[in-house]
Amino acid sequence: MLFHMLKAKLHRARVTHSELEYEGSCAIDGRLLEASGIREYEQIEIYNVTNGERFTTYAIRAEDGSGVVSVNGAAAHKAAPGDVVIICAYVGLNHQELASYKPTLVYVDQHNRITHTRNTIPVQVA
Repeated sequence: MLFHMLKAKLHRARVTHSELEYEGSCAIDGRLLEASGIREYEQIEIYNVTNGERFTTYAIRAEDGSGVVSVNGAAAHKAAPGDVVIICAYVGLNHQELASYKPTLVYVDQHNRITHTRNTIPVQVA
């Protein structure tokens, strides 16, 4: 049995471009892809914190250090420049792999620069 687990997350990235006439995908700064372990052409889920939209596309590599997060093609209807998004990738793991597995969580500032990384999500109790 495989368990569908969070592989990587880019937390609270800002959309820099929304290109309706571009071939579908999401262009992401290459440094963010490397830090998160998300591979070019890998399926990603995008959760738009600004408007509540959730959609699936795939990652393509934008210029390293550019800060680009460009939502392209039909998905451009679901995100606009300035929107805050969470970008996730998932992986199938078996029981043995689960024992030592940790996701890669990448946190960014308002310019999509990495502020820190983690491999656990701290639990916050109100």
